[in-house]
Amino acid sequence: MEESYTLEKKEKTITKESISGSEALMKCLMAEGVETLYGYPGGAIMPVYDQLYKYQDRIHHVMARHEQGATHAAQGYSRISGKVGVVIATSGPGATNLVTGIADAQIDSTPLVCITGQVSSHLLGSDAFQETDIIGISTSVTKWNHQITKAEDIPKVLAKAFFIAKSGRPGPVLIDITKDAQFEEFDFSYQKCIGIRSYKPVPIVNKKQIEAAAALINSAKQPLIVWGQGIILSEAEDIFKALVEKSGIPAAWTILGASALPTSHSLNVGMVGMHGNYGPNMLTNECDVLIAIGMRFDDRVTGNLDSYAKQAKVIHFEIDPAEIDKNVTADIAILGDAKDSLTQLLPYLEEKTYSDWHQKFKDLYAIEYDKVIKNDIHPTKEGLTMGEVIHQINLQTKGNAAIVSDVGQHQMIACRYSNFNITKSNITSGGLGTMGFALPAAIGAKMAAPERDVIAIIGDGGYQMTIQELGTVFQQRIPLKIVVLNNEFLGMVRQWQQLFFDKRYASTEMTNPDFVAIAKGYYIDAQKVTKRSELKLAVQEMMASVGPYFLEVCVEKEGNVFPMIPSGASVSEIRLE
Repeated sequence: MEESYTLEKKEKTITKESISGSEALMKCLMAEGVETLYGYPGGAIMPVYDQLYKYQDRIHHVMARHEQGATHAAQGYSRISGKVGVVIATSGPGATNLVTGIADAQIDSTPLVCITGQVSSHLLGSDAFQETDIIGISTSVTKWNHQITKAEDIPKVLAKAFFIAKSGRPGPVLIDITKDAQFEEFDFSYQKCIGIRSYKPVPIVNKKQIEAAAALINSAKQPLIVWGQGIILSEAEDIFKALVEKSGIPAAWTILGASALPTSHSLNVGMVGMHGNYGPNMLTNECDVLIAIGMRFDDRVTGNLDSYAKQAKVIHFEIDPAEIDKNVTADIAILGDAKDSLTQLLPYLEEKTYSDWHQKFKDLYAIEYDKVIKNDIHPTKEGLTMGEVIHQINLQTKGNAAIVSDVGQHQMIACRYSNFNITKSNITSGGLGTMGFALPAAIGAKMAAPERDVIAIIGDGGYQMTIQELGTVFQQRIPLKIVVLNNEFLGMVRQWQQLFFDKRYASTEMTNPDFVAIAKGYYIDAQKVTKRSELKLAVQEMMASVGPYFLEVCVEKEGNVFPMIPSGASVSEIRLE
């Protein structure tokens, strides 16, 4: 039995007319407000591209240099704008090249609609040229997927796709359209989907649970808030800030939650997790009430679950029921949209200061500053550090830039030391940890927010995984700033090899090309920094550039990122050296 849909009750967006499935797709995208999409053409999607040519004044298509780059660009576009990112690709290898980006979007709750072409319906299952079962392949990494074999299904399936991608806990959706459905004509009309029977994306907040949570928080002596990306996804930054300030509770963040509360806020006590700050990690195992908001207790945050916050009562604010009690058992679980939940909670909270509790965070920060931070951002040794590069960028941007980082040591340093004054300013691959994410994601972010400075911070390893997207930067004339922190190693893997594998640096040392020459080959201004005395001026020149700019900074080869919680260890076993 076909599932029922709730359609918009207002006037239809498009009146009936007989058009092809390909043109119908264009009209569906326009009805959903899509202005930019990322993709790569091919045989099975060619009818759609033919119509895209017709509508190019309405929809701006960005041809990536690889389909994975298209998905990451759409992620960056979505993460900074809050809109659904849209990707288009052909069948076979075009479709399978999307899978890494789709998986990244799934685990990081990024709304995407990915549209793939498919061989004609009479060829399905015949191993035709460039046929793959992308529905089967993508099932585990999408929020929903669907194959269209009849043109008349395009409007209702696309409407459903956009609704599912954006509603509740966001995520990627994949729609596969056979080539004959793209050619077939039908009487087209379009209505947005506003509901699907049996799909309840936003749970109703239980008032009794709110009252119970408030009572527990108000009775706490040493409470701690840990917030994640749920604050940003629900656009709850203002109410969250009000709640933190009224309650006086120290608040720490996961890397995807960074920037929801300004870095400089007095109650922002830093990052939790494997390379997070010393204080919030250590004191997770001393707090009496742990208030988790819009975060999923990822293993990189919790360390060894057997010793994670066992002394604390846990309150978990979460939109996805599947996350409740999945990793950490909640004493009080509040299901619902974070903005709605916190709005209901705020009036019940008492105003407090917790001065002695805050002093513990300050004392531990002082220890971390002396042993780690000052050596990272104000080093006395000869080699340049990643931390001082980020510090110099902070000075130039005043904390107003959007930082898009790749995966590795530079990612942890960028998250630890970047100043964030504006929400949606920390864009990185959190759950999947996808090397190659940053350059294409930064392209999408800059296109979505052209008024903002967008800086990609990338390691020399991850950079070379999607370096071809410099072609997209050049062709689209995107004034993106690209910083490669070059230590001639796969730095994070090398650090583990040093600490846990007796310095057996197996397959982690990099022999790199001339990155500056490559950038200049794409007509991008570029320079290389090897000395501390060159750094300040180089960053100034980069930020003053009106076009795209590439900056390579050669940093110390065997620098490590501390603090660090060894794999399988407790958060209390965090190492400072």
